[in-house]
Amino acid sequence: MSLEVYVITAFPQIFKPVFETGVVGRAIAKGVCRLEMINLREYGIGKRMQIDDAPYGGGPGMVLKPEPIFRAVRDIFAGKKGDMDIVILLSASGVRLNQGLFVKFASLRRVVLICGRYEGVDERVAEYLADMEVSLGDFVLTGGEIPAFAIIDGTVRLLEGTLGDSESLRDESFVKGILDYPHYTRPSDFEGIKVPDMLISGNHGEISKFRLEKALEKTKINRPDLLESRKR
Repeated sequence: MSLEVYVITAFPQIFKPVFETGVVGRAIAKGVCRLEMINLREYGIGKRMQIDDAPYGGGPGMVLKPEPIFRAVRDIFAGKKGDMDIVILLSASGVRLNQGLFVKFASLRRVVLICGRYEGVDERVAEYLADMEVSLGDFVLTGGEIPAFAIIDGTVRLLEGTLGDSESLRDESFVKGILDYPHYTRPSDFEGIKVPDMLISGNHGEISKFRLEKALEKTKINRPDLLESRKR
């Protein structure tokens, strides 16, 4: 079963050059997943195909209207949304994206990503249409397109048949609750900076211990919160 990903956005043209090549592009070519851009403006209201309006109660900016988004999502499912389908609203107010969510999304059949824009999205989309809200982090972007890039890339690479060596996924950052260990390649001596002797010793047991130690060191420095989570 291949994964179907639908992106509802007012700017579908920006996705094409990103996913024509690379890992996601190859996955699409191999039939591992299907990616479809839904132009929100095609579901706009009235002669001007309006997709946004001024917020009730006043305030700066414009808010995406509910009708176009509801119509677009209903067209995707045609009334047949199932347990293996999910609708995600990309919003700064959502839960923070993490590796666990990528794993969850990769196990589904259809993933719909709604890209917020402007001042925000009518709250009825979050309350009555989306299954969850997801944020890329504790900051604000101009729209949900960049978070959509991240979700697509992080999810598709986990699908069976996407990567040539699926074993490479096992030791990545966050998979084991810590950051990845440092990587080195040739030359062993670059401008006097040498690869650690342990990595060229040939002792695989000691290499594994060395890598774990270095991974824990890096995690302690860059993401101590992950170590706290491991203690619970």
